[in-house]
Amino acid sequence: MILMIQEAMKDSELPDGSMATVDVAGKHLLLAKIGGEVHAVSGFCTHEETDLGLGFLVEDRVTCPLHLSSFDLKTGAVLNPPATEPLQTFNVKIEDGTIFVEVPQGGS
Repeated sequence: MILMIQEAMKDSELPDGSMATVDVAGKHLLLAKIGGEVHAVSGFCTHEETDLGLGFLVEDRVTCPLHLSSFDLKTGAVLNPPATEPLQTFNVKIEDGTIFVEVPQGGS
C-alpha cells in the first residue's frame, strides 16, 4: 500500500473545538481540532454509513446523528453501540498553515 500526503484544508478554517468533513484522494474524512491538535478519521459511521460531519462533537469524541454511536477521535475506537467497528484513522501534518492527511492510494 502506498501512502500519499494530500492537502485537506487550511488550518485557519478549522477552529479549536470544531470538526469538518473533507474529501481527500477519494476518501470522505472527518477532521476535528481538539486542544489545538488535529485528528483525521473516516467520515462515515461504521454502523450505517451516516456522514459523521452531521454528528455531535463533545470533547474528544464524535457521536453519529443517526443511532448515536460514538467514536474516539484520537484512536477511532467505538465508545458507544450500535457500531462495533472502529473508524479508520489517518496521520495528520500541519505545515505553513495547511492541514495535510496521509491517505492510502490505490485499492485501499
